[in-house]
Amino acid sequence: MRGMEGEDRRDPPSQGENFLLNPPSSPRKPGGWKAIAYILGNESFEKLASMSLIANITVYLRTEYNMEGIFLVNVVSIWSGSSSFTSLAGAFLSDAYLGRFLTLLFGSTSSFLGMGMVALTAGLPNLRPPSCPEESDCTQPKPWQLSVLFGGLALLALGSGGIRSCNIAFGADQFDTKTEKGRTQLKSFFNWWYFLFTVALLIALTVVVYVQTNVSWFLGFVIPTACLAVSITIFLLGRCVYVCMKPQGSVFVDICKVINAAWRKRKVTTGPESAFYNPPESESEQQNTVPTTDRFKYLDKAAIILDPNELNPEGLPSNNWRLCSIQQVERLKCLVGIVPVWFTGIACFIAMDQMNTFGILQAIQSNTTIHNFQVPPGWMGLTSMISLATWIFIYECIYVACAQKLTGKEDVRFSTKQKIRVGIVMSVLCMLVAGFMERKRREAALETGSFVSPLSIALLLPQFVLSGLLEAFAAVAIMEFFNNQVPESMRSVAGSVFFLSLSMASYLNSVLVNVVHSLSGRNGRSPWLGGRDLNTNRLDYFYFTVAALGVANFAYFNLFAHRYVFVDVGSREREATERLNEPSS
Repeated sequence: MRGMEGEDRRDPPSQGENFLLNPPSSPRKPGGWKAIAYILGNESFEKLASMSLIANITVYLRTEYNMEGIFLVNVVSIWSGSSSFTSLAGAFLSDAYLGRFLTLLFGSTSSFLGMGMVALTAGLPNLRPPSCPEESDCTQPKPWQLSVLFGGLALLALGSGGIRSCNIAFGADQFDTKTEKGRTQLKSFFNWWYFLFTVALLIALTVVVYVQTNVSWFLGFVIPTACLAVSITIFLLGRCVYVCMKPQGSVFVDICKVINAAWRKRKVTTGPESAFYNPPESESEQQNTVPTTDRFKYLDKAAIILDPNELNPEGLPSNNWRLCSIQQVERLKCLVGIVPVWFTGIACFIAMDQMNTFGILQAIQSNTTIHNFQVPPGWMGLTSMISLATWIFIYECIYVACAQKLTGKEDVRFSTKQKIRVGIVMSVLCMLVAGFMERKRREAALETGSFVSPLSIALLLPQFVLSGLLEAFAAVAIMEFFNNQVPESMRSVAGSVFFLSLSMASYLNSVLVNVVHSLSGRNGRSPWLGGRDLNTNRLDYFYFTVAALGVANFAYFNLFAHRYVFVDVGSREREATERLNEPSS
């Protein structure tokens, strides 16, 4: 969303301008595939580094820091949530002050420093508690040891915020989407981006995780630290060919303006006689026009002109914190309209989060030997990724083609509502299967009196497969929904809102774990969660509790939230653009 004071102007750089401190806003001569080569190289090494830590952080904290169940889950959940939450700050800084180039550079540098600190914790024994040969009475890390670890994780979370908020958008900046060639190139860029992301993920979840678990944690963290150094180097090597847009102002500021103006005029009554501020828009702004709606009419008060003095002689608001345009209001309405489905996504992602923490803990206490090969517990994440990729391939390459031939229709894809419903069902099934598998694993361990269950780690595969399908349906559909409900000029905001849902899911998961631990341990009873040994817990009961939340989420979506999955703002926006470009008769 652009402000009313001509924020859309892009001035050319002055002579002698320092690129790193003030990246130039240049015409569309640089950019293109020459710039994309550097960006994709940077992204590949960055993803290889970050995913190798995300995939194995639970195992590292459990085995090297002797962290027990509740504390470990809290650390992983809060760190994961913060890594997603900081993307909002990254988007704000990028749009309002720094631009995407500097935000990516600072984010990558922060991640490099954070990964280096985590590598130091693995390389210097004094930074960790002594190893625990027995599975009881392990020495817990000292506060100063945790401060070093948490400092590294904090830098990684800050870096993630800068990278996640800008990586795809900066690549998209390199193409002129006003031309057919630029739009075609952009689609190809997305394909290559996801392809290289998948390759990096496979390497991280196989080679690097294996080195961390079976060879050396220090070497396993030095590799991603070196990858981040290479990533930054490649990124800087391409600095002369990038298209670097100047900051255009943050949409979050406009959101605050509308909320403030509507609150100040809360006692005003709207009616047919009300005069609204609806200034004429430039040609570029008309291409991002959002159709006016009657929903959330309370927000319309922000655009009511109560006094002619609210406009200056140029027809602009004297105080744009008291008077906003109709388009500013409508763009906020787009965000408000996705909130009900946003809550549905959070509930789904809580179920998905369990496999990153408790699912890995289950793997640690299962028999990891398959044909004389020790399977790293962190490899279980591969199962989710493979199931996600397999379904997408079947859906895109087999189902759609066959359905079109059989029905003779072009539009045979599942609707957004259908995919969200299936995703919720997958979240319930994932937790039910995980609960029953945990019950079998625990009973077998108690029968043999051993810490590690004799049952194979392969028995956990179904729950990780369902977790991947949950992501393939729910996460993809909700991201698609967010992008369809906002105009093209707010696509980065939609991405930030999606990451915010992941963040809230992680935070609420931490709250849920602590609440269940506290309530289940009342009146002298043994709590369902807590301690180092899952065999003394009732993790299956916790899984069933999350499954019950999934059932409630299914009812909530079908009774209420599904009503908000109805307007494809993006398609209506494209229709407006096509009408604008039609030759006048």
